[in-house]
Amino acid sequence: MYYLIMCRSLTYAQRIANALESAGVGARILRSPAEISPSGCSYSVRLSPRSLTKAMTVLKHTRLPYLGIYVGSAAEHWREVSP
Repeated sequence: MYYLIMCRSLTYAQRIANALESAGVGARILRSPAEISPSGCSYSVRLSPRSLTKAMTVLKHTRLPYLGIYVGSAAEHWREVSP
């Protein structure tokens, strides 16, 4: 299980990943799964469950936009969670 922060573009995903990495949060950029991507061309930043709280603090301070936060894995369905 892991979390995805879905972004509208690769640029925003890179900005979020860089901000998280600078704060010591491991983050990886990937294409958003088709199941959760409304337009089919979004990117997401992948986080481990233990990193979510710190990641939300970083995002709140940087005010970088994102489309949603999802929890799941490749083997199960994705569901949106509240930040």
